[in-house]
Amino acid sequence: MNPSQLSLLKSIEKYVLQQLLNVDAGHDMSHINRVLTNARMINANEKGDLFLVEAGVLLHDVTDEKFFVKSVAEEQLQVFLKALGLSDEVTQKLQDIIRHVSFGSEFDGFEPLTLEQKIVRDADRLDAMGAIGIARTFHYGGSRNREIFNADIPPQCYQSSSEYRNSQAPTINHFYE
Repeated sequence: MNPSQLSLLKSIEKYVLQQLLNVDAGHDMSHINRVLTNARMINANEKGDLFLVEAGVLLHDVTDEKFFVKSVAEEQLQVFLKALGLSDEVTQKLQDIIRHVSFGSEFDGFEPLTLEQKIVRDADRLDAMGAIGIARTFHYGGSRNREIFNADIPPQCYQSSSEYRNSQAPTINHFYE
């Protein structure tokens, strides 16, 4: 990566730190840093555009509708990326990574097409596995005051990301869904 890209990543990281100040602990900078480590390991084999991968990881939660009004957050991000002086092409690629990395985006039939989207998606999903992933899931459910388990509410097959996002199902259901 060239010095200009490294400088841009530092600016992006500062933006992300500000944006994620009030999100739950499962989506804070510790999460971003774990995903960044995963993405770097994946990218070492896959050889995607490292700047797009790292910037995509840093930004992947800043428009998440679980925490932000999506349209407002996307507009703020657009203004920020423009202020950085990124080309329209790079800005669009970053927005595509961010828009389609989440688990919920798959309910809308989107399948990541670019190598960088796949790397960021997989790196994020790796952080959703194992003990940390379990802890993050229960932390999020608790932050939304959801029941942990309710035998009367079975796991669902969602038809859209909005249906999935608006579900108030017990937290344990997420593992089955």
